[in-house]
Amino acid sequence: MKPIIFKGCGTALATPFDENGINFKVFEEMIENQIKNNVDALIVCGTTGESATMTEKERKDAIKFVVDITKKRVPVIAGTGSNNTVQAIAMTKYAEEVGCDACLVVTPYYNKTTQAGLIAHYKAIAESTKLPIILYSVASRTGVNILPETCLELSKIPNIVAIKEASGNISQITKIKQLCKDNLNIYSGNDDQVVPILSVGGIGVISVLANVVPKYTHDMCMKFFDGNLKDALDMQLKALDLISALFSEVNPIPVKHALKLVGFDFGLPRLPLVELSDKNKAVLEKTMKEMNLI
Repeated sequence: MKPIIFKGCGTALATPFDENGINFKVFEEMIENQIKNNVDALIVCGTTGESATMTEKERKDAIKFVVDITKKRVPVIAGTGSNNTVQAIAMTKYAEEVGCDACLVVTPYYNKTTQAGLIAHYKAIAESTKLPIILYSVASRTGVNILPETCLELSKIPNIVAIKEASGNISQITKIKQLCKDNLNIYSGNDDQVVPILSVGGIGVISVLANVVPKYTHDMCMKFFDGNLKDALDMQLKALDLISALFSEVNPIPVKHALKLVGFDFGLPRLPLVELSDKNKAVLEKTMKEMNLI
């Protein structure tokens, strides 16, 4: 059985930007609010954090900052993936050096690779560090899917402990669980599938939704684990309209506007992402009012 980095809700943190770069004052306020509201882990420099448009220095500064502010109150997981294996190894080593608890490593994008290439890529990264590695499969962004049979091979590597599964394919996720059993923990990568994935053996979610409703997302997972399946399902269904609004445009465009509405000035997304359209702002604001968030 592989070690569990966290069980429940891990927030895929958005990154606050201003004209000078990262707004660390707002970032600290956000981190403290997340911990106060019972999140089980914090993920920095993932997709939601706009790592693709951050400089190497900004990524390193953000990772170290979250580690320093969190002070081991919850696990900190750094997004260290790249389509360049050497760069992924370097960032993973840095995450280990500054005290992260694990790394989230997305599949190579653009240049992509074969399933054999995925095994070689992840093996090289895992062998470079003592940190636990979470695979990240999100073919809608990268063009690469980690097949269940590939997950089985990767699960044989001692410090590859989990997968963030964002394929949207419940049948694939069920197959991963069947093949890997407890040798690869499964986190939902889609907020609209948290309870379904928990029901086939998942142990939590790496969540965009939790930026806005951290306690709600945590509680939804805990109700499931406590055996209160009806309430967990009711919470999942109640959140669907908000989740839809948070993905009405490319993540993290909507969630940055949502954070502004609840009092955190995260600035605008960086180009090529742009501000949320007026039409989708209206939908998001209506949904947040219905959930008594604003």
